[in-house]
Amino acid sequence: MAIRALEKIEMLDNKYEKVSTNLKSIYYELQELSRDINEYKNDIYFDEEERDYVEERLNLIYSLKRKYGNTIEEILKYNDEIKDEIEHIDNLEEYNSKLRKEQKEVEKEMDILANRMNILRQENAIKLSENINQELAELEMKNAKINVKVEYLENEYLKTGKNVVKFYITTNKGEDEKELTKIASGGEMSRTMLAIKKVLADTDNVPVIIFDEIDTGISGKAANSVAKKLKSISKRHQVMCISHLPNIAAMADYNYFISKETTVDRTKTKIKLLEENEVIEEIARISSGEVNEISMRYAIELRNKKAS
Repeated sequence: MAIRALEKIEMLDNKYEKVSTNLKSIYYELQELSRDINEYKNDIYFDEEERDYVEERLNLIYSLKRKYGNTIEEILKYNDEIKDEIEHIDNLEEYNSKLRKEQKEVEKEMDILANRMNILRQENAIKLSENINQELAELEMKNAKINVKVEYLENEYLKTGKNVVKFYITTNKGEDEKELTKIASGGEMSRTMLAIKKVLADTDNVPVIIFDEIDTGISGKAANSVAKKLKSISKRHQVMCISHLPNIAAMADYNYFISKETTVDRTKTKIKLLEENEVIEEIARISSGEVNEISMRYAIELRNKKAS
C-alpha cells in the first residue's frame, strides 16, 4: 500500500513524513465516509411495487392532461363538472318532472295571451279588410274584395302567438277568393299592395317600397288616385315607382329616364336623373306622344298639382 511504502522512507526526509501523515488522514476520512454511506444505504427502503404504482399514477396524470386539461386544476374542474352531470342524470326524472310543471305553467300563461291576441286580431282583421277594400275601389278595382283571415292554431305556438294570418282576394265578381300571393296580374298585385301600404302607412317600418306596373289598366280618375296615394305613402317611406302615366310621374320628387343603348355585341341600360325642364318635357311626351304647346301646358299643370 502507499501508506506502508511512505512509512519506509519517511525518515529520509521530512517532506515524505508530511506526505505520509496527510495520506493517513485522508485514508481514515475515507473509511469514516464509507461507514456513513453503508449506514445510509442500510436505512434506505426500496419497494419495487411502490415504484410501479408511482409510475402508473404519473402515466395516468399525463394521459388525463392530454384529454382534459393542461393542469391538475383543470382536470379536477372537469371532474367536478362530470360529477354534476352524473348527479343530474341520476336525478333526471325529478328534474324532468320539475320542468314539465314549469312548462305547463308557461303554456297556461301563453294560452291566455294568445287568446287575447286572437280576439284583437279577429276584430282588427275585419277593420283592415274594410279599409283595404275602400282603397281598392278608389284604385279602379271596384270588384276586388280583400278578406283578411285569422286562423287559430289549437296545438301549435308561433313566435307571434297561435295565429296564422292570410290575405285572400277575389278580383272579379263570381270568382272564388284565393290567396293574395297567387294573383297572376302584376298590375293587380301592385295596386293591391298600394292599397295595403296606404292603410298601413302609419305602422309599417319598411324603409323602401318599390311598385312596378302599378299603372297597368288604369287611367283618368284612378290614375290620379294612385298618384295621390303614392305621394301620401312617400311621406313616411322611400317610394320607387316605374310608370308610364303622366299623373304618377308628375308627383315624383325625382324623375329618372331609363333607356337602352344597343351596340354591335351588347345592349346597355342607361339611367339619367332629369332636370325640372326635362321632367316637364318627358311628362308632356308620355301624355300625348309628342311635345307641343298643349302637352307642355298640361305637364306644367300636373307638376303644379304636386306642390298643392
